[in-house]
Amino acid sequence: MTDTDQATITRILREAKHVAVVGLTDDPTRPSHFVPAYLQDNGYHIIPINPTLSGAVLGETVYPSLDDAPRPIDVVQIFRRSEEVGPIVAQAIAAGARAVWMQLGITNEEAAAAARAAGLDVVMNQCMKVQHVRLNSTLI
Repeated sequence: MTDTDQATITRILREAKHVAVVGLTDDPTRPSHFVPAYLQDNGYHIIPINPTLSGAVLGETVYPSLDDAPRPIDVVQIFRRSEEVGPIVAQAIAAGARAVWMQLGITNEEAAAAARAAGLDVVMNQCMKVQHVRLNSTLI
């Protein structure tokens, strides 16, 4: 079920405040940097997650894993290959996240089922920036 209903996407975008970004990079030409930067510019608190980076990205401390990240986490945004999503979703569940958002091109039905079974909303194969722009353009 790679298609998430629009009501779920809208609810996540309206209610979320804290977005943990797994796979965030310091390369401004990559979607895993400019999408979170856009979200940050639009009022979301970004929590960078990347075990290969240290210090800060987008002015926020980088954490090696979700287990190390501060709480609360509303959404875990995933910029990792589809086959790497399972353990990330398990960490999202343990962290008490309310939703898991797999970016464009990323799907993992098994991980999505586990997230849903734990009560999390799931979005797969969608860009959070594109959906945010779409939502805000309909409000004008």
